[in-house]
Amino acid sequence: MRTLVTGATGVVGVELVDQLSGPDGGPSVVRTARRPTDPALVSWRIGHEPPPAELSGHWDVIVHAAASTRWTLSRSEAVAANIEPLRAVLALADTDTHLVQVSTAYVGGARNPEDLRGEEFAGYRNGYEWSKAVCEEIVREEHRGPLTVVRPPLIVGRRTDGGISRFSGPYTLLQALVSGLAAVVVGDPGGRAEISPVDQVAAVIAGAVRGTPPSSPRTEVIAGGQRSLRLDTLLDVACRTINECRAAHGAAPIERPPIVPVDGWNRFFLPLAERYLSPLQTQAVKLLAMFQSYTSMGEPFEPTHAVADPAAVMAGAVRYWAARRPRLALARPTPWTLIAAD
Repeated sequence: MRTLVTGATGVVGVELVDQLSGPDGGPSVVRTARRPTDPALVSWRIGHEPPPAELSGHWDVIVHAAASTRWTLSRSEAVAANIEPLRAVLALADTDTHLVQVSTAYVGGARNPEDLRGEEFAGYRNGYEWSKAVCEEIVREEHRGPLTVVRPPLIVGRRTDGGISRFSGPYTLLQALVSGLAAVVVGDPGGRAEISPVDQVAAVIAGAVRGTPPSSPRTEVIAGGQRSLRLDTLLDVACRTINECRAAHGAAPIERPPIVPVDGWNRFFLPLAERYLSPLQTQAVKLLAMFQSYTSMGEPFEPTHAVADPAAVMAGAVRYWAARRPRLALARPTPWTLIAAD
């Protein structure tokens, strides 16, 4: 079985390729990346250049995992980074190709034109979400073969050891907690904070690759559902685990920052921050504010593959991060200081 994996050097791609090449063998996998890290990968700037000759011919399965997950993408950047590459991948597929499109669970979440940049992105919170929603529309309309859409929420480390190939997304919060930049966390303490371990996400995709192609489009959602963490609990787990790691090395504990409701933050605290905080602190505030809608969901997702113990998953992810980034994990937090207003 001939299988193509795009984005093979990304967080999901690395884990997926590892699972597909396990001890029991697997499909013949061709890996592509924009910036290959070894000669075995096919270099392809998807959407910006024609596919190389190595990618010609029939594909039994194409896993399209390549994407830019930046929440700060503009509309044009999102089109270039995520939508145009999908169209290039579709050109490689035929009616017998099982396409596995890696999307995001937040495509199925609540939409609010007044939330962050929602008006610019048809109610979605950022260019990443919007582009993934458009990509789902495109594959459902244009791909004539079998289709599986895989929707994970925020991705963290493996269930077994917390391992992950790259620290991004929710790991920004960990660094902010330790550095002192997260003086407060914005959100609803009782809001849902959905996370998924990367090995479970990859296992769902690998199952689609190895399994019988669906007769009609199928959507797989990896999430905690009713077992998902509340923001208050997620923050407790993260701070407690960080402090366990710090105590083992003789470092003083960090303080758990207070949670400020979104309405109060936007109406009162944010105007103060913009006036009195340093440029670095203001940048951190804006970055962390992007998490508020991801950690304040009123209702959890309905998973087809449930994350059994999200608290244990989060704790394992924090331990792995602390072990791989000891200078960050053991740093002394720098308290916020106000600067004089002009």
